Amino acid sequence: MAFPFEIIVARIETLPLDAVVNAANRDLAPGSGVDGALRAAAGPALTQHTALMAPLDVGEAVLTPGFGLPARNIIHTAAPIWSVPGQEGAKVAGLARCYGASIALAEEHALASIAFPCLGTGNYGWPRGFACGIAIAACEEALEAAPNVKRVVFCCFTEADAELYRKGVAE
Repeated sequence: MAFPFEIIVARIETLPLDAVVNAANRDLAPGSGVDGALRAAAGPALTQHTALMAPLDVGEAVLTPGFGLPARNIIHTAAPIWSVPGQEGAKVAGLARCYGASIALAEEHALASIAFPCLGTGNYGWPRGFACGIAIAACEEALEAAPNVKRVVFCCFTEADAELYRKGVAE
């Protein structure tokens, strides 16, 4: 199967897609990094909305409107924290679930295009190359059950991250 992957260097809050994925914390509270950028661009309505939502389990995903973003929707997902004690396999499975649950949610809501940041690689401390491999494999698996998802963008903040994704997709 040919996967509909694109790798770009951009700011995720600028993308006019059906959905962008937020690297959220479990409480859906305002944060920094991707979350901070999305909230700043979406406006205060996003924080007002997420304040009424239940906390997420690791790997769970929920959908909100995009509010002031060019993207119509935001899919919020909570990655595991790399440095927290625990089994590596459970952490890998949790990160993979972030991607799978996000694509499943996009499929459920008939969203054809979705953009992911490099989940877990900022404040949550995941090694970038390792997280990239998990992202690609998890998306490939999830897309098998998501025929409506036609475009998956890996939105990287740096060219170095984009190069990891280009190499990973080529393998």
